[in-house]
Formats: sequence, structure tokens, C-alpha cells
Amino acid sequence: MNAPGRRQALRIAATLLAAAVLPAAAQDVSLAGQMGRKALLVVGGQPVTLAVGESARGVKLLQLDADGAVVEAGGQRLVLRTGGGTARVAGSGGVVSGPREIVIPVGPGGHFVTQGAINGRPVNFMVDTGATLIALGQAEADRLGIAWRNGEPGLVNTANGSATAYRITLSRVRVGEVEVSQVPAVVVPQPMPLVLLGNSFLTRFKMQRDSDVLRLEAR
Repeated sequence: MNAPGRRQALRIAATLLAAAVLPAAAQDVSLAGQMGRKALLVVGGQPVTLAVGESARGVKLLQLDADGAVVEAGGQRLVLRTGGGTARVAGSGGVVSGPREIVIPVGPGGHFVTQGAINGRPVNFMVDTGATLIALGQAEADRLGIAWRNGEPGLVNTANGSATAYRITLSRVRVGEVEVSQVPAVVVPQPMPLVLLGNSFLTRFKMQRDSDVLRLEAR
């Protein structure tokens, strides 16, 4: 299979496995007020009224008192105060550390290829906004010491029929000097010369193409 074909196969695998298991996108949560024993929250710009123990839009109210509210969202426990500002709930991936911007020059064929690291080990990435997840082949995952067989299996279609791919979470993904923790990825059976840098990493950044470079600015 040629490079475009392999890239398309990986993209399909990443999309299929991501559909039901990707966490929600990053969103803002704030406490607008209280109505008796209920909290009036604003989640992603939408008003939500919750009693303790209730959930809506990925947010669960854990505690409510005169001082404010405690909610759980995106695996995080947040303390909110009335009029106390907005809390940001992380979406795909965890904390972004290092400089706030990545600059990737355009390469042959108009692709954006760059060096980076997964869990501290060097890899070559190719930016692919059509891939839902970071995608890599089994041989590359073995080289990186990733226990991909412990991931969540799913069937994908390949040129040779159905095959099993595995959804995993990468502890650390670094591009340039910027590192993101806890990034969803998929390991597929097809060998690939590059790791596809999909949206499970890219959505942590604002993307802008300036002439012959791609700029990624951390949100």
C-alpha cells in the first residue's frame, strides 16, 4: 500500500475507534447562582440547573452550600463560587507544558512533518487533521515500549479485510518543546513510516497556517 493509502487506512481506524470513547471537548463551567437546593450552572455557555448528585452536559454536582458548589467534570473536581469566574475543563489530553506555540514548516508534498516524542522516545509525526486520534502502527508501538495489547480493542477495515486495532492513552506526547499529557491514540496493524498527529492532540491548540508554516498555539 502506498503512503496515501496507508495514511487513509490509519485515519479510518482512528475515526472508528474514537467515535464512542473520546472524552468531551474542553468546556467552561461557572456558578451563576442558587435556586433553593439547586445550583444554577453555566456549562459551555448553556444554563443548567442541578441538585446534588445530578448530572448534565458532562458535569455532576457533588456539593452545594452557601459558599459555592463542588462539581465533577472531565475527571476533575472543581470548586466554584458564585460570580467567582469560570473554570476550564480539559478535553482530549491533559496539561500542556512548555512553550505555548509550536511552529512546523511545510515539507514535501505540502505535508507538515516534525520531530517529537511519545513517552520520552523520539518519533516523527505528520499532522493529519482528518484523523480523530493520534495513530501509529504496532511495530512503532513496540519500539516505543507501549503495552498496546492492554488497550481497548476494536475492529477496523484494511486492504486485507478486518483487523483488530487498540485504543490507548499516551502518557506524554511532545512536539518541539511543547508536551501534552494523557493523549488518546490508536494502534493499528498496518506498518506506517510516520505517526499521524491527529485531533486528540491538535484540539488542544489553535491552528493557523502562515504561508509555508503551521502555527499551533496552546488554548
